Amino acid sequence: MTSPRETAASDPGVAEDLLNRYFGYSAFLPGQEAVIRVLLQGGSAVAIFPTGGGKSLCYQLPALAFEGVTLVVSPLIALMKDQIDFLQARGIAAARLDSTLSLQETLAINDQLREGSLKLLYVAPERFNNERFLSQLQRTSISLLAIDEAHCISEWGHNFRPDYLKLAEIARTLQVPRVLALTATATPSVVEDIRAAFEIPPGNAVVTGFYRPNLELHTTPVPAADRDTLLLERLRSRPPGPTIVYVTLQRTAEEVAARLSAEGLPARAYHAGMDHVDRAQVQDAWMASDRGIVVATIAFGMGIDKTNVRYVYHYNLPKSLESYSQEIGRAGRDGAPSVVELFATPEDVPTLESFAFGDTPAESSIGDLVSELLNGGPELAISQYELANRHDIRTLVLRTLLTYLELQGVFRQGTPFYAGYEVRPLIPIDEIIGQFQGEPAQLVQSLFQFAKKGRTWYSLNPDEAAGALQQERRRVVRALEYLQEHGWVELRTADLRHRYYRVDPEGGADALAPLTEDLNRRFQTRENREIERVRMVLDLVTHTGCQTRYLASYFGEERAEDCGHCTYCRTDRPSQLPPLPPPPAPPGNLDVSQFESLRRTHPEALGHPRQAARFLCGLTSPALTRAKLTRHPLFGALEGYRFPDVLAWCETL
Repeated sequence: MTSPRETAASDPGVAEDLLNRYFGYSAFLPGQEAVIRVLLQGGSAVAIFPTGGGKSLCYQLPALAFEGVTLVVSPLIALMKDQIDFLQARGIAAARLDSTLSLQETLAINDQLREGSLKLLYVAPERFNNERFLSQLQRTSISLLAIDEAHCISEWGHNFRPDYLKLAEIARTLQVPRVLALTATATPSVVEDIRAAFEIPPGNAVVTGFYRPNLELHTTPVPAADRDTLLLERLRSRPPGPTIVYVTLQRTAEEVAARLSAEGLPARAYHAGMDHVDRAQVQDAWMASDRGIVVATIAFGMGIDKTNVRYVYHYNLPKSLESYSQEIGRAGRDGAPSVVELFATPEDVPTLESFAFGDTPAESSIGDLVSELLNGGPELAISQYELANRHDIRTLVLRTLLTYLELQGVFRQGTPFYAGYEVRPLIPIDEIIGQFQGEPAQLVQSLFQFAKKGRTWYSLNPDEAAGALQQERRRVVRALEYLQEHGWVELRTADLRHRYYRVDPEGGADALAPLTEDLNRRFQTRENREIERVRMVLDLVTHTGCQTRYLASYFGEERAEDCGHCTYCRTDRPSQLPPLPPPPAPPGNLDVSQFESLRRTHPEALGHPRQAARFLCGLTSPALTRAKLTRHPLFGALEGYRFPDVLAWCETL
């Protein structure tokens, strides 16, 4: 039944009143009102707005009009933190659940969720793998599910994440009344994938366009050896302002930042390999500066609300037009003129291609994995980490493989669970037991007696405990949660397991070959698409015509006029990429006899040609890490070569 508050939410004037009262704005940005109207009237929507286009307001405002909590799914912790600070400053009850929180903080948020006092709760998509969290959501009134970076749900999008694909089923399981999917980068086909997943009508997809008239789009072909000189020249010749220099590799970020700093420029590196405290310090200093320069991998800038970024330089080629559009969208969000410049060198292509090739498993790995799964019985409880290591497949790639098997109707995933729980009493155990009477007191006592006692922590497997105590597993887990909720124990989970059920338990060996063939074909298709995305970045640079129109048309926006300020519009001629000298054929200067000896010593990590090629190109894998081969002097010996050429040579060995 619709509550009086939700009925009132659809009344004219409610949106404008909330906009002014809580956010201090007098008017909506383009597209915002259309999306909010759909939600307030009980529908679901897709919002495709450019970076800085005001997507977050589209769920923050409706959250205030509904009974219950708005659940916001985002992979970006920085976005969560910034938005929560913004909302709390306006008296709006908002919180996040992530791995950086202390036990006390997590318990306090769980209390708010249970009491119904939260209006917005931010979580990462991986949070839904937590059986305790899912159980809590079953007991929570959810008014809206908002999904940021929704392009990740598309199998053919530029950043497919398997955990996103399952959000649609979770929304149905939790009977969420309305869904809002948001992204800044989605081609028309990806928008259709998003709509289909969440059953959103075509008329409820609001696309505001990708053109940003205040951005001057420069594309400058340059030999790799001249990039540092060109970057230094640009930074010195243009008026100072907040600047982002995007690079591909972590070591490049360190090297470029050091060179700029040595020249007296306020440059700092930022990448995922840095200590969390150092990264936060770099980000905070840059946010507070009106001329700071951060040299960063693509992890930087996501969810950061700095409106006055004047320059975005791409020192390296971006991996796709989607990535490029998102990254340049961080410039000029205040509407003031800003410059984005891409230093285009074909010498970056092998590195970008290697990312795609490195994610493709060896055919033998896929075959062995499928064989193990098909022979595992009607119900599986797997550790993705262990399975990935066993078959030398990266964990994210393994999750994609398992998702493909679900899409093919081979498996159905059940609720993930933890095979291990650890309990630390915060008060004497006798006092904990004394909080109960009768059978509940006996259950708590039995749990502590069954658990294995360490110095301060008790550990137990809830399935084994349930069997030994003749209880249902969910009652054992709920009892442990109850003890934590009341502050009597600290609870830790371990050994995440994913349940899978065979849809047709009778199908067996006859399915192995066609499944393996189909999976290999899917990964080959994905690999080819990623390589084509790199090529399209180069096509943008050399395009004969307005480059801004070319970029907009890629996302389905057809513009009638040229922008007048991209490189082509200013020069009236297409750019030419610098010629590349033909690289020497593999193996180059590689010590072949040493490499062949290494392969014989480590057949499990280097036996397949694709494994060997990954090693020589400097691409990590579970088997290489386990064998500590990423520290070997030959690791990355052919880095800079095209992966297909290295793979072809390895196949001749």
